[in-house]
Amino acid sequence: MISEPEMVDEFGAVGTGEVVGDFDRKPAREPRPPRPWWWALGGAVLASAVWAGAFCLYPADDRKPEMHGYRLNEDPCPTVRLKALGAAISPREPTSGAEPELLNDPALDRVRCFLSLGAMPWKGAEKSVKSRWYTGHSVGITVALHKRTDPAAEFEAMRGVTDTDTGDDVKVEKVPNLGDSAYLLTQDSGNAELRVLEGGAVFALSLDAYTTYDGDGSEPPSGDGPDISDLSPYKSAMISDMRDLMKSLGH
Repeated sequence: MISEPEMVDEFGAVGTGEVVGDFDRKPAREPRPPRPWWWALGGAVLASAVWAGAFCLYPADDRKPEMHGYRLNEDPCPTVRLKALGAAISPREPTSGAEPELLNDPALDRVRCFLSLGAMPWKGAEKSVKSRWYTGHSVGITVALHKRTDPAAEFEAMRGVTDTDTGDDVKVEKVPNLGDSAYLLTQDSGNAELRVLEGGAVFALSLDAYTTYDGDGSEPPSGDGPDISDLSPYKSAMISDMRDLMKSLGH
């Protein structure tokens, strides 16, 4: 806030000369008229005009995010190896479960695809009993390159939101030394997602576990199924495969 300039000497002290009588008293000094305050207003208007001019020349929304060399000219999913997850769980199946969703636009390049790891017999079954339970894992990959607007604010706002839950059931863990910002989201239902932001690029790698029962048409026994809720053993593998994905796209 701009205040009025200080009025100098308006309330200054009177001299201490000897007083003989009322008619001999020296006339009091007239107070100096206050300085005009409109100069301050004019300065504020001028400063505002300069700021507005700079805003017009360099609007905040016109700052394009840094892409760090990332590019998305074609679908990268066929070349994604998932080497670390393949070693930790099971190798990737040769074909994906669904066609990729690919978007190329002057403002946004985006691709999303789903890959499957081979289903494996449940390792928790007793060796003396032939297990009919199988565990499988699906991997989802999303890459979005924001070429005109900075996605940082939205990335932080959505750090605890998943496609299925927005509540306390989602555990959010910050991952250091990965991009500009990275989070690992896990749920007890057997879901995990690693999200990475670097400049205008946003990457996501999700891991979903599921079970199947090969019972020749019979219902699976209750309470005998494998527990697939804990995906924490695969955290380092997800980070490793994320680094490979980012490197393959030009980082």
